[in-house]
Amino acid sequence: MPRLLVPAEYAAGETRVAATPETVKKFHSLGCEIAIESGAGLSAGFADEAYKAVGATLVSIGDSTSWANADGVLCVQTPTADALSKLKSGSLIVGLLAPYGNTSLASSLKNGSLSAIALELLPRISRAQSADALSSQANIGGYKAALIAASALDRYFPMLMTAAGTVQPARVVILGAGVAGLQAVATARRLGAVVYVSDIRPAVKEQVESLGARFIDPPEIDEKPSESGGYAKQASNAFLAAQRQQLSDHLSEADVAICTAQVPGKNAPRLIDEEMLNRMRPGSVVIDLAVAQGGNCAETKQGETIYRKGVKLIGASDLACTVPNHASALYSRNLLALVVPLLEEDGLNLNVKDELIAGCLISQKGLIRFPDVLNPGGKN
Repeated sequence: MPRLLVPAEYAAGETRVAATPETVKKFHSLGCEIAIESGAGLSAGFADEAYKAVGATLVSIGDSTSWANADGVLCVQTPTADALSKLKSGSLIVGLLAPYGNTSLASSLKNGSLSAIALELLPRISRAQSADALSSQANIGGYKAALIAASALDRYFPMLMTAAGTVQPARVVILGAGVAGLQAVATARRLGAVVYVSDIRPAVKEQVESLGARFIDPPEIDEKPSESGGYAKQASNAFLAAQRQQLSDHLSEADVAICTAQVPGKNAPRLIDEEMLNRMRPGSVVIDLAVAQGGNCAETKQGETIYRKGVKLIGASDLACTVPNHASALYSRNLLALVVPLLEEDGLNLNVKDELIAGCLISQKGLIRFPDVLNPGGKN
């Protein structure tokens, strides 16, 4: 059976791990040899001893022999080019590999004749739901965004009736009704806020209202954006301009805005501009989950809180890393669901006739299958 390696994550701020004792135990029961780099799970609350107890072999970080023997590497973010260079030809890397425009990754894959599955490209089909890491991590992001907003706001979220008078509930506007947006809706509603949701897809109105929020109907123009493969399609500039005009009045009355609108592989749409921010009241809060893609809100910066005329602008990317135990548990189950069907006695079977594998296998033994993603405008 295959030999799998789970490395310690090197990226700054990355607290998740690609396998938990729960999933290691499952892989081990199927006959896999599992090597875990020492300390890989500590920041997520999983001790080395817990992995060892379920059959994993602990190895030192960067151990060349472990990398060279691995048939597959289960990771959260892309390992370093130096680490990838230690892998044998044909080894498989599975993780959130940030494939869009990642020419460095493409070079490592080609030079090492490596295979790679980027979970960002997993097709949105029913069979892939259990392996959908983007959704499991976005769910956490939406939850945490609402909590950060409640903590940063200068008012209560719920309505309170006290001897000193009634406190009105906070008014929250959420931009984007994808997985993160809907979880932000659910969490803000549980905290007692009045929630409004803006999305370019009229089809999500029923989901929004089922969670107790109020849907802001998209502008009435000829073009109505929808979805492609389960993701929101990028809207035209004309549509976005009309939507911004519509949002302005809602934001002028809002206490919180949570921005979650993202399009895979493209810059995030700018939905809140300077003029709209000028209309928000001092003390209000903007949480921008799309800041790493350029941001839905003007002037937000990744990992920073900026005070702009009294409005708090919070650039909150990678929120799943702030809940590392559950984020790792969910992510590792995503990997388990994806990898178990690939297991064979002599290795990993990458069947490109399987639509699930075909949609996210960016490289097969060094052959780049999605050159337009990894190296836009370049050659295979």
